[in-house]
Amino acid sequence: MSTENAHVGEALPEEARARIQRRTVLVLMLAQVVGGIGMGAMLAVGALIALDLSGSDTWSGMATTMITLGAAVFALPLASLAARRGRRPGLALGWTLGAFGGTTVIAATVLESFALFLLGMVLVGAGTATNLQSRHAAADLASEATRGRDLSVVVWATTVGSVAGPNLIGPSGRVAALLGLPELLGPVVFTTTGFVLGAVLIFALLRPDPLRTATTELARSGAPAGVRLSVPGALRVVGRSPGALLAIVGIVASHTVMVAVMTMTPVHMSHHGAALTVIGLTISLHIAGMYGLSPVVGWLTDRFGRVPVLLTGQVILLVATAVSGTAGHDEVLVTTGLVLLGLGWSFGLVAGTALLAESLSADVRPRVQGVSDLTMNLGGAAAGALSGVVLAQAGFGGLNLFAALFTLPVFVLAVRALASRSRSTPRTP
Repeated sequence: MSTENAHVGEALPEEARARIQRRTVLVLMLAQVVGGIGMGAMLAVGALIALDLSGSDTWSGMATTMITLGAAVFALPLASLAARRGRRPGLALGWTLGAFGGTTVIAATVLESFALFLLGMVLVGAGTATNLQSRHAAADLASEATRGRDLSVVVWATTVGSVAGPNLIGPSGRVAALLGLPELLGPVVFTTTGFVLGAVLIFALLRPDPLRTATTELARSGAPAGVRLSVPGALRVVGRSPGALLAIVGIVASHTVMVAVMTMTPVHMSHHGAALTVIGLTISLHIAGMYGLSPVVGWLTDRFGRVPVLLTGQVILLVATAVSGTAGHDEVLVTTGLVLLGLGWSFGLVAGTALLAESLSADVRPRVQGVSDLTMNLGGAAAGALSGVVLAQAGFGGLNLFAALFTLPVFVLAVRALASRSRSTPRTP
């Protein structure tokens, strides 16, 4: 019996399950590489295009805000589609919508329409949502012992494209010129191309579908195959689990701190005369911090536990905001702070995602994971929207202090979760 059809007949042998998981992780990694080019390139120039179209520092923050808002808007629909039809349709649709977003941004910039630009960035956010949901796909067939490793390897794969993306500003500018487009649109052309390639890879190669395979195995074991949860229902599930609540708050806090500071860093550096290539390098190193060490973070998560690694991430984020917030005009210190900011985000995302998966029963995981990504991106959208205002009123140092405050609830909930776990652990006589 072929592996492709094994999940519709008799129970999958462990060897076949492991083979499907290896193929799934490989395909997800390939899609993350090409899709990551799109995300990295757009992060580097989105705020600059918004600044050019709006003429306002305050409105320039809306570029990242619209991306994160779009990621929030598409998180639940894509998760719901995955729950009904599998990961392959959901991920392929997400990358495709992101490609439409890139095309819309190009049209908006040529037409000098800020409103159309914002709409395009919302659609680009579908690419972010897809990028994030890929890590859940990597965990569908993973064992408890390797879940952190498997999802972190997929997160890591984004490094290649995301780090390369911002450094393609110069070469992509020449491509844009050949197409008769403004130089800043070069990275957007790469964004659109990367998203298209991501959609093609997922649609053609993610077979058999990991979530459908896992769901079939779950049903065969006699457990319920899935529960249709509304957003309030999913939140009630989370509220009953201290571990799940800590996981989601930790993920949201890590993402909010990262987006708030990262969004305004290109604008801050531009005001102090930094060249586009320097800004691109800074964002590249920041993204390397986000993704480059994620396999190590995954190993630490499996080895030392989800909560300690999650809290370590919050400490790193506090150090990052202290460094970048006191850097002033020093480009090296700003870059150092941004690298640490990315590393803290990686610790929070990987450990939080693994903690969320193990804190929930399999029948409710897909819906709650969608709600987790929704709240994560709503937090990022709010941070991006406020970052321009805070920068204008309090400067870059004030913005970093504002961002650092979001780590506090994580420490409070960690104490609660650890106390709950201690009470529930039977004592040895």
